Amino acid sequence: MDIFSFTPQYLTKNNRPWFPMMGEIHYSRYPEPFWKEAVLKMKAGGIDIISSYVIWIHHEEIEGEYDFSGSKNLRAFIETVQDCGLYFFIRIGPWCHGEVRNGGFPDWLLAKPFPLRTNDEVYFSAVEKWYKAIYAQVEGLFYRDGGPIIGIQIENEFGHCGGLGGEEGEYHMQRLTSLARHIGFDVPYWTATGWGGAVTGGLLPVMGGYCEAPWDQRLTDIEPSGNYIFTHERNDHNIGSDFRFGTGITFDLSKFPYLTAELGGGLQVTRHRRPVATARDIGAMTLVKLGSGVNLLGYYMYHGGTNPKGTLSSLQESRATGSINDLPELSYDFCAPIREYGQISDTYREIKLFSYFIHDFGESLCAMPAIIPEDNPGHPSDVNHIRYSWRIQNGSGYLFVNNYQRRQIQAQHRQVVFTSPVPEAQGRYVQFPPIDINNGDYFFLPLNMTIGDALLETALVTPLCIISGPHPQWIFYTAFPYAEELLIKNGPASLYQFKNDEWPSGCEIVTLTRKEALNAWKIQNRLLIDENLLINEDRLIYRYIRRSGPPIFLEPSQDTTLPFYKSSCKYWNIHVPAWSGEDMFIYILWEGDAATLYEKGSPIADDFCTGAGHGWEIGLKRFGKGLGHEFILEIEPLYHNTPVYLESWPGLEEGMVAKCIGITSELEYKENL
Repeated sequence: MDIFSFTPQYLTKNNRPWFPMMGEIHYSRYPEPFWKEAVLKMKAGGIDIISSYVIWIHHEEIEGEYDFSGSKNLRAFIETVQDCGLYFFIRIGPWCHGEVRNGGFPDWLLAKPFPLRTNDEVYFSAVEKWYKAIYAQVEGLFYRDGGPIIGIQIENEFGHCGGLGGEEGEYHMQRLTSLARHIGFDVPYWTATGWGGAVTGGLLPVMGGYCEAPWDQRLTDIEPSGNYIFTHERNDHNIGSDFRFGTGITFDLSKFPYLTAELGGGLQVTRHRRPVATARDIGAMTLVKLGSGVNLLGYYMYHGGTNPKGTLSSLQESRATGSINDLPELSYDFCAPIREYGQISDTYREIKLFSYFIHDFGESLCAMPAIIPEDNPGHPSDVNHIRYSWRIQNGSGYLFVNNYQRRQIQAQHRQVVFTSPVPEAQGRYVQFPPIDINNGDYFFLPLNMTIGDALLETALVTPLCIISGPHPQWIFYTAFPYAEELLIKNGPASLYQFKNDEWPSGCEIVTLTRKEALNAWKIQNRLLIDENLLINEDRLIYRYIRRSGPPIFLEPSQDTTLPFYKSSCKYWNIHVPAWSGEDMFIYILWEGDAATLYEKGSPIADDFCTGAGHGWEIGLKRFGKGLGHEFILEIEPLYHNTPVYLESWPGLEEGMVAKCIGITSELEYKENL
């Protein structure tokens, strides 16, 4: 059995540095029949650890009536994770936030006469009962028992988003941990969120970072995110600022490795603020975290989902229940790497570039401390200076360069020469060849990398992975345009600078373009280039491919007798014919404020418009594979004075817009290669 632990620098597995990739999916927000497919997609993207909240209100909406069935079957989900060969981190709360009603607390708990998230003994008794209910579902699935559960997170943002601070808060976290241990929870890693002044109770702190802040109450552009500058500071001051502005760190940084559990894989839009996270937003942020010393990349969310329908109420976070944000009643798409209906996004491919690298080079990277030169910009509003850092140990490591700031134009830099900050034994400082850096570039390059019997002193390409074997292949790619220009002009050899010009014998150097790397899939120790999703399932390789679907009939509806009819909204009838394949996606191009899709009088999907030409993609297999449908689309108008922040406003006619521009379909097929 493997041994898991940690040092002040990194996690360990069998006493060796371990750099895993972690991704969040909420099982109770995704249909149970498609769990295995979802987990395999996450695995194909390079995820090693699946994490999930256990959301109290999803399981005990009515006091004493537990529901662990269907998509709420926690045990079955964890068993699916194990069957797919991944580890599991369980976030048992009791409070989670997660854009859930009451932060996950059931309404009946709020009605109790004792204060919540305090050191009141009656509250601890209620939590203990809930923890016991969770334990009954996961007993026998801990790593000690041969199961996949290697980590537990206690509470969430405690002392930052509500709860107690100082000694009282530390005691609270310790008490919750003690309760869980006494019940029988037993894992190698006990964690707590560490940002914004949250108390950790001595647990392993995990950090976060988002490219924007949809919870910010302003309806204007906000300050540029600090997550695009290299820094030794681990705190993202903007997380949870809907509860309280971020404060400092409560734990000793020197005692714990730099780990993330909430690096935003996207953004969940709110009614009042709807920034759109792009693949490059997430890719540049990931690179900066690596260059700042992170040794666990954990994404929240990695897979989007849909809120379940409650028995007593809807289950989304809302102003009606005390939050300062209104969320969609159903959609929790999050613009995640894997979207609400299982769609693979550009962000998925972007993160895969890092996960493949981490799997083959992460062990050595863990031991490389971050070196951030003093001439780095100290503020994200600085557009003129190059942002760069190093991670180096014993003379070898990586140069990280970021010239990307979300929604900001950075200065171009011509023929820049980077010099290693650490001299070699002879006192020589290694220099990289001069390069051009454009606005939006971000990349990392190897320094003194040993490849077989040769030393790669510098390169203008980025390592992707290694295909092992008697004649191993080292795969690199051109991560920024200047390198690709050199590749085309001078050939791949011009991008590598081996010591004494001696290339390695017994192995092959393969150079890909960035586009090829984004479409690369490492499966069964082979590298396949395919623009479609490839997954390894039961030792077979499957390709998910899309083709044009049948035409979708769309017409305006004048039916004022609809049970959900609102005179301020506009309606369309949508006819979807029967279909064949693995899934069918309809793509609705619309503009307005909010949209809801109804079938047989009930809402089945919803969406907030994020700007001009907004597209909404809906997968249909969860509503009946192959079946035809009669939907009604409702669009709420967007007015010139609607209190909302959009990055690009649609055109308004007579001060408002509520229109369906068109609808198309695609069929998805699953093919055995």
